[in-house]
Amino acid sequence: MGPLAGIKVIEMEGLGPTPFCAMMLADMGAEVLRVVRKTARGMGSRFDVLHRGRRSIAIDLKTSGAAEAFLRMIARADALVEGFRPGVMERLGLGPDECLKRNPRLIYGRMTGWGQDGPLAQAAGHDINFIALSGALHAIGPQGVAPVPPLNLVGDFGGGGMLLAFGIVCGILHARHTGVGQVIDAAMLDGSALLMSMVYGWKAAGKWSIEKGVNLLDGGAHFYNTYECADGKWIAVGALEPQFYSHLLEGAGIQDPAFDSRMDRSRWPELKAALASVFKMKTRSEWCSLLEGTDACFAPVLDLDEAPGHPHNRSRNTFIKVDGVVQPAPAPRFSRSAAPIPTAATPAGLHTEEVLADWGFTDAEIADLNATGAI
Repeated sequence: MGPLAGIKVIEMEGLGPTPFCAMMLADMGAEVLRVVRKTARGMGSRFDVLHRGRRSIAIDLKTSGAAEAFLRMIARADALVEGFRPGVMERLGLGPDECLKRNPRLIYGRMTGWGQDGPLAQAAGHDINFIALSGALHAIGPQGVAPVPPLNLVGDFGGGGMLLAFGIVCGILHARHTGVGQVIDAAMLDGSALLMSMVYGWKAAGKWSIEKGVNLLDGGAHFYNTYECADGKWIAVGALEPQFYSHLLEGAGIQDPAFDSRMDRSRWPELKAALASVFKMKTRSEWCSLLEGTDACFAPVLDLDEAPGHPHNRSRNTFIKVDGVVQPAPAPRFSRSAAPIPTAATPAGLHTEEVLADWGFTDAEIADLNATGAI
């Protein structure tokens, strides 16, 4: 089931973007095998949503015979996903050269923060550091306050794991046409910069200010913002186009001619304050009854408990429950090759011997790996 059914991927144990990439591939039906450190065996649970939908083996790659066993599995794989610092896989004897010798069609996906080369390639870092260097972090947050970290969505997931998943699929398609594999260098720095493409274009055209909180999409505009309601809950409006702006004003009962100056940026602070006063007059539920489902470009700001229960999310099964854990469903959706319902994440290394047998190892070979302490 799923559009990637039949694809085999080996995922090296990692954090954030690496398991997210692997989860996306597994969600779409690929057989993804997690390779974890032997010392990690038994760790993890059904709450590790990023590990859903795949089996795992626990192996000590520094033990005699383990690297050779790994390369045997590489020979059967379409892709490898790893997220170590540059050079780590090479020191294990499992770098791109060794793996591509065993499997010339292999797509070797590498996930890092700074990239495989450059002055910072060996430096430690996290999402917040990578998006700081790309310009993304500086652009997020209200005027006059510190930049606001957008969770780890921009670097780890959007500019990292999702970009690598796209790269893996592109690489597999290319390998099927040419018979030749390749290395993918996916850096969260590069990916978060790519996500800023439109903003960089607007800045070049003089349509975006370096000062944050004064632009069209960063909270500067009164018609693209969030507002607190009478009950302390919040709503979001995004009435960018004139016709949607008219629906917003009509639904909110606003007839003040001052709001006709929609694109006069000098009046945005004044109009934002006026709109804030209007939305403070009713509860979020009352505003939903007036504006939700209209062309006012309106939505309630839901918390993590509320979002799965919203009628629209329920109707589309945007969230699912797997082994009692509420989590986002696989996306996007396909009309013919629907993604399978993911299985719950399981403790690391649970399937070691079972997987090795499925990947072509005999009982005697598995026994030898046990005897040497490799597994």
